Amino acid sequence: MRKLIIAIDGPAGAGKSTIAQRVARRLGYTNLESGAMYRALALLALARNVSLDDEAQLLSLAQGSRIELQPGADGNRVLLDGEDVSQRIRQADVTEAASRVSVHPRVRQWMVDRQREMGAEGGVVMEGRDIGTKVFPHAEVKIFLEASPEVRAMRRLQQQNGDRTDAAALQAIAEEIRQRDQRDRTRAASPLVAAPDAVTLDSSALSIERVVEQVLELVQSKMGR
Repeated sequence: MRKLIIAIDGPAGAGKSTIAQRVARRLGYTNLESGAMYRALALLALARNVSLDDEAQLLSLAQGSRIELQPGADGNRVLLDGEDVSQRIRQADVTEAASRVSVHPRVRQWMVDRQREMGAEGGVVMEGRDIGTKVFPHAEVKIFLEASPEVRAMRRLQQQNGDRTDAAALQAIAEEIRQRDQRDRTRAASPLVAAPDAVTLDSSALSIERVVEQVLELVQSKMGR
């Protein structure tokens, strides 16, 4: 049986990366992180002092770079021109830069072409913001993962501070999330929207494992057909 393409879309902080990684591991599939690819390009732009608003230069950077995702026990290793940047691309400055890089239509099209090549044979779980609508519109399983802005902000804070809470930091993260949502939902190229045939899952009150189980149930249902 041909292995499926599973698309998981949703806003920042909804848990897409964690869910995609665990689902891929359970199925023996490859986890393709579209966000990691944009982050790697953003990091390169920062290192080369390329304006994040200069679409032509960003596209040239992308075309001249090599971004690789290597599966590992604890998630993907992200290599940028052979250098492991897995940790660096998760830092705040790169996160912010990636959201600006991703709005450019020609950059997004270049990324989409690469992502399609990587997932053409199936057996992949891919998360992002336009996977089910743009990258793999014919994916057999499409999930739109939601969570309330408050929950997403708290999750981000816990990722950064562990169990420590900080009201000011929480407010700042919540504002960043609102701004990111606005950019993602209103951009001209592939705005964030659920595909018509996607199943929406709200993870606000669910554990990670429960969301994983719901996704696997959908996958098993599709395989059964």
